[in-house]
Amino acid sequence: MTSFPTLRDPATDHLLTPQNAALVIIDFQPVQVSSIQSMEKRALVANITAVARTAKLYGLPTVLSTVNVATGRNQPIIHQLADVFPDIAPIDRTSINAWEDADFVGAVRATRRRKLIFAALWTEVCLVHPALDALAEGFEVYPVFDAVGGTSRVAHEAGLQRLIQAGAKPTTWVQLICELQRDWNRAETVPGFSEILFAVEGR
Repeated sequence: MTSFPTLRDPATDHLLTPQNAALVIIDFQPVQVSSIQSMEKRALVANITAVARTAKLYGLPTVLSTVNVATGRNQPIIHQLADVFPDIAPIDRTSINAWEDADFVGAVRATRRRKLIFAALWTEVCLVHPALDALAEGFEVYPVFDAVGGTSRVAHEAGLQRLIQAGAKPTTWVQLICELQRDWNRAETVPGFSEILFAVEGR
């Protein structure tokens, strides 16, 4: 019952760690959430909120992005995410593919992390397009499968399959938080870990 005394280097670990990963959340806005048909909407919002709280707990650099708020065509990010990240201003775009926005790409590169945890609405568009571009640039991409949704189950699943075929590494929100915590001896984050994990699991 003894963990290895010397931890693997968290910056070079092949698994996700607080020191080698960043979170990217794209277009979690009311219109997009209401249009999701691939999963139950309350579960989707609960899951993406757990992902956001996980990133906050472990100090992951986080990039938020919205589409068409400044043009007046769309509403801001959902309040559940704004409440978790009150100090992060979402990068607003007009491009459907976030990777075609210079400010967004600049923010992602500025994290200086090569492992990118992705969540976006819709799966088949606003997740797939920038994730494919990130893969093409040599980033490792980890889409959170149960914190994204598509306009239909077929569209959602086709989008995920395209990412897997391109080399993305799927995860779920529970897998993510456990991968970042890794050891109960990391006592500083245990209370937050337990609260996030069991609050959502008990919904």
